[in-house]
Amino acid sequence: MIQAFYTGISGLRTGQSAIDVNADNIANVSTVGFRGYNAEFSTLFEDLKGTTSTSLNPSSIGAGVKIQATTIDLSEGSFALSDRSTDMAIEGDGWFGVVNEGRSEYTRAGAFTFDQNSDLVTVEGLYVLGSMGGNIDFTNNTLTEALQEVPLKDVGAQEKLSFPNTLTYPPVPTTSAQYVGNLNVDDTIVTMGADVVDPQSNKNNLKLTFTKSVPQVAPGSQWDVVATTQSLDGATIYDTKNGKASFDAQGGLTSSTLTTINNNGAQVNIDLGSAYSGVTTIANIPSSSSSITDGTIGGDLVGYDINRYAEVVATFSNGLQSTVGQVAVYHFYNDNGLQRASGARFAESVNSGRPTIFQDADGVNTIGANVMTYRLENSNVTLDKALTELIVLQRSYDASSKSITTADQMMQKALQMDA
Repeated sequence: MIQAFYTGISGLRTGQSAIDVNADNIANVSTVGFRGYNAEFSTLFEDLKGTTSTSLNPSSIGAGVKIQATTIDLSEGSFALSDRSTDMAIEGDGWFGVVNEGRSEYTRAGAFTFDQNSDLVTVEGLYVLGSMGGNIDFTNNTLTEALQEVPLKDVGAQEKLSFPNTLTYPPVPTTSAQYVGNLNVDDTIVTMGADVVDPQSNKNNLKLTFTKSVPQVAPGSQWDVVATTQSLDGATIYDTKNGKASFDAQGGLTSSTLTTINNNGAQVNIDLGSAYSGVTTIANIPSSSSSITDGTIGGDLVGYDINRYAEVVATFSNGLQSTVGQVAVYHFYNDNGLQRASGARFAESVNSGRPTIFQDADGVNTIGANVMTYRLENSNVTLDKALTELIVLQRSYDASSKSITTADQMMQKALQMDA
């Protein structure tokens, strides 16, 4: 009967611990990225009584129950829509990394935002880990290179994703102006124009004026060309060049003496094409012109966003974009070995192993999961299942309590018999 007391008490203590685990799960049913815990039970040592004359199997009396372990429920939670590109959710295996007092922690809660310093942080203000693009001059807050993507670095090279509040996309001067059009064969003045960008981020005009040469030398035709770079309002002329363009009898360009022209400090190559690929003089086709130029004016930062590849993208007022960083996604050999740090954050342990970054078939680091923006992963605790589990645990607790009551009644009966 004494053993019955100890067995019942172990059931009460274990049941209470399991109820506490389940209660914490229920309390966090609305916590973004929360991972529930499961209580696992095991029996205590049993008292083996040996064999009897009627049985070859040893008899045993259990000594109660204990919590063997509390394991993480790694099932995926549902995904909820959000209105921010910085809200992220991982579909499949993986964890976001954050920095908490100098220690790396890992979470599925991707409710991130850019703070007043343009650092990517969690709602608690913890820095998010990832790879910086290395294409920002923080001294002058200038973009040094426009990148389509940022290579994901190794685990030890991940850092806080911190960006400047102000960022300038430097102007890229025009280096080439290609003209396409038809001069017809009439003795008229034809003008073609192109927008060109100078090193000061000004958009200027490169104008070509075609006039039939005198005298004409058959076969074909010859045209005098005056190239002029000027401000859009025409108030300032930066350079003027004269040249000659020659065409064959069918109107195809055979030669041009125009090469380059100065555009307020930058040399622009003038390309009239060749044969019928650029400027032509074909009869019975109306005069027309168009141009293709490179270069772009500078721009100021409009804001930062995150795309579906977990890349941080800077958008500028000139309509251009550049990737400046990438959010890291970590993986573990044993996710069940992670230790809860706080709420939806976990820390590595001996059982979980060190965090790793996945690599593709070519050995290039990759996030190794499908990252969704404008999404948040809900808690993987469902209220109906948790409440059902709570009822089961309560009934188990009541049964353990009843065993103690029964043992007490038996003890009272025995004492009364002794009296």
